[in-house]
Amino acid sequence: MKKGRILAAMSGGVDSSVAALLLKKEGWDVIGVSMDLYKPSQTHRNEDATCCSLNDLYDARRVCDLLEIPYYVLNLRDEFRREVIDPFVKEYQSGRTPNPCILCNEHLKFRALIRKADELGAWGVATGHYAVIRREPDGRNRLFAAPDNSKDQSYFLYSKTSLQ
Repeated sequence: MKKGRILAAMSGGVDSSVAALLLKKEGWDVIGVSMDLYKPSQTHRNEDATCCSLNDLYDARRVCDLLEIPYYVLNLRDEFRREVIDPFVKEYQSGRTPNPCILCNEHLKFRALIRKADELGAWGVATGHYAVIRREPDGRNRLFAAPDNSKDQSYFLYSKTSLQ
């Protein structure tokens, strides 16, 4: 029995791939979505050392094909430069060392994924972040560190004010 449609944010890595597989096994109508954030020529020569590379998009597409789920790629190159890279450079030039992944999660990724989920009629967005979300008695959700501290990714999500 189908539970409804859900968007799986696909990075091309193991965590998001397993999340998509588990959701499908649970009966969700899963749709895979990745973000295209920059031209490879705008990075250093070793593309494998970057996140969100074209190789990652290829891997995500391959996983979605194997899972027999639809796959979309969002072109967010302009937004990524404006909302993540430019502020990162400005902060770095000011002597601070911001984390671009946190900036992306806070200002770009979830907004774009939720917008696409709404467009596709999905109930929500699932990621492969390794963290714990607990529903409190008052109905609010709270973010906690993952059981294995060596794999915990809750710090990437700390700035999110809405968790489900």
